[in-house]
Amino acid sequence: MAEISAAAVGKLREMTNAGLMDCKKALTEAAGDLDIAVEILRKRGVAQAAKKAGRDAREGVIAQNIAVGGKTGGLVEINCETDFVAKNDTFKAFCDDIARTVVAQPGADVEALRVAAVSKIGENIKVARSGRFELSGPGLIAAYIHTGGKVGVLLEVGCSNDGTTAAEEFKQLVKDITLQIAAASPSAVSRDGVPAEVIAKEREIAAQSDRFKDKPPQALEKILQGVLDKFFQTVCLLEQGFVKDPEKSVRQQVETVSKQLSDTIVVRRFLRWQVGEATA
Repeated sequence: MAEISAAAVGKLREMTNAGLMDCKKALTEAAGDLDIAVEILRKRGVAQAAKKAGRDAREGVIAQNIAVGGKTGGLVEINCETDFVAKNDTFKAFCDDIARTVVAQPGADVEALRVAAVSKIGENIKVARSGRFELSGPGLIAAYIHTGGKVGVLLEVGCSNDGTTAAEEFKQLVKDITLQIAAASPSAVSRDGVPAEVIAKEREIAAQSDRFKDKPPQALEKILQGVLDKFFQTVCLLEQGFVKDPEKSVRQQVETVSKQLSDTIVVRRFLRWQVGEATA
């Protein structure tokens, strides 16, 4: 039998908010595997959080760049060794330069820029990841950087008419959605974007929960659908409560602005990155 360390128990507790004894029992049953232990606790209704905690604590920032006209945009995560450097103006300028390069020159080799920055700043620097959106047709690419550069969002919103992008209502909607993504951390635009295996796993966990074990099959199916609906309302951007009016969904807000502007507005895709995720 695998020996369960206090550190492993503490990490599982941080990941799930479950009690120490529950965590130790789950780890023992899972032979020390943290991911399996999380599933065990969730099935028992003990875990209060499904997301992994303990992400890589490496310092750094998320930086963005939007080209003139809003048709192209990019997001980068750049890591350094200390928070002191992450707040340094020279480091920030380097990050902004990399973001501009990603947008203007897709696939460009930025190694020379990185080496020069390491030499100048005196810390190891890593370009952890980069993403780039290029819009085809009417619409807008927008970005938002939150909490001192620790969270960044890149968003593409399309429409049918070129004139729509000049409307203040459209610009405000796009801005509000970037704030929504940063604050509510969705993982997909809609249900179609949630991987089938993720849905299957959520259904399995709910079906094996102690809360529902004595329910008849007909009732259990309705319960499972309700659980999945709540799950989708958490992870799907369009089903989340709108950040400025939680009584309506993001989808309803998009439809409202679409009617106001006599156009069809479509949220196509987004990135939401947090410092440290790329190396987790």
